[in-house]
Amino acid sequence: MIDLLTSPEAWAALLTLTALEIVLGIDNVIFLSVITSRIPQPQATRARQIGLALALIFRILLLSVLVWLIGLTQPVFTIGGLGFSWRDIILIAGGLFLIAKATHEIHAEVEAREEDGEAQGGGANKFFWVILQIIVIDLVFSLDSIITAIGMAQDLEIMIAAVIIAVVIMYVSSGPVARFVANHPTTKMLALAFLVLIGVALVADGFEFHIPRGYIYFAIVFALAVEAFNVMASRNRRKRNA
Repeated sequence: MIDLLTSPEAWAALLTLTALEIVLGIDNVIFLSVITSRIPQPQATRARQIGLALALIFRILLLSVLVWLIGLTQPVFTIGGLGFSWRDIILIAGGLFLIAKATHEIHAEVEAREEDGEAQGGGANKFFWVILQIIVIDLVFSLDSIITAIGMAQDLEIMIAAVIIAVVIMYVSSGPVARFVANHPTTKMLALAFLVLIGVALVADGFEFHIPRGYIYFAIVFALAVEAFNVMASRNRRKRNA
């Protein structure tokens, strides 16, 4: 441990891995913001807290079983010359879940009047269903994140420290992101479109067709910048008309 604290290479690995984990955590924060937007605020806050706590627990547990994780990348069956590992199967299933969930939410936004009628009841069931979906997607994102961490660092202590720092930053940012999404309906539709894009990328990864994440995150940042200008323009118009 003392050697790690005094090693420049260890600190460089920690900073690099933390930055990567934060970037990978953007997907998690967007999903949490969207999935909790349809339940009352106190429950939404609790759901985000539970979701991020589970994200941290899953990541640390997965790091503790490195040998098993490495085995997940070994093919378990082959179709048409293409080998599929358990990691591929989980990514494909998680990606399809994200695409289906985002598509359902987009439909619910378009058919807002019908959905509003449903939102009045079933609070406990709705909260339980939200938590269940958070558990599923946390597992998918945690697996992808930790396998990436294993490929970038050799020391378990560095991996755990990077994961903890990233989840703390996700926790701090999740509230403001969720409030912004809730207060700006067009931003929520944009976030849902991002989830479809991320789901497609996960499915592609499962089929060994890697879409560079830089393209996806550039598209997200560019779209968010355009939306930020749109929000500022709308606010200025309201001030002039007041």
